[in-house]
Amino acid sequence: MFNSILKIIYFVELVLITTVRSIGTTKFRREEVREDRSSTLDKILLGVNGIGMIIPIFYVFSSWFDFADYALPSWLSWVGVVMFAGAAVLLWATHQAMGRNWTPTLGFREDHALVTEGVFGTIRHPMYTAHLLWALAQPLILTNWISGFSFLIPQIAQLWLRIGAEEEMMLEKFGDDYQVYMNKTGRLLPTLFK
Repeated sequence: MFNSILKIIYFVELVLITTVRSIGTTKFRREEVREDRSSTLDKILLGVNGIGMIIPIFYVFSSWFDFADYALPSWLSWVGVVMFAGAAVLLWATHQAMGRNWTPTLGFREDHALVTEGVFGTIRHPMYTAHLLWALAQPLILTNWISGFSFLIPQIAQLWLRIGAEEEMMLEKFGDDYQVYMNKTGRLLPTLFK
């Protein structure tokens, strides 16, 4: 059960980030995505990512995976706590900037606009950065080979597949405007020196 302060903190941060995600997506989830370009593999990875977000709950509330624990210096776990909190803040800022342009899949809504304001002013894919921060924080907070890495591995696979496809789709839809935007921003990290 809750035999670690880090498990409690992880669970609280998980509830926080899930709430941020729900608030950011609920309003627009029912709106029709006009053009969905998600591959079958992308949809499968999306499902595996969901499982990777649920597995840690079993670790937090049970001793099922305790046999796969590993040790880290405690300061690294606290770095993970800060990273996870940063991921929640970045996810919130991303949803605020995207508004109705957010889609759960690779696709466009009717009247889809190119968002270049807010966090998108320096990072092209801040939502993916937030998910990657979360995925990197998880094995630092939950020092367990199963629950710690359950989100990181599928997240890296999905980002590798999705980012290129999304940028190709955006170039096709927004043309030169997106190319100029790409030249001004970093893919997952802010571009500081351009």
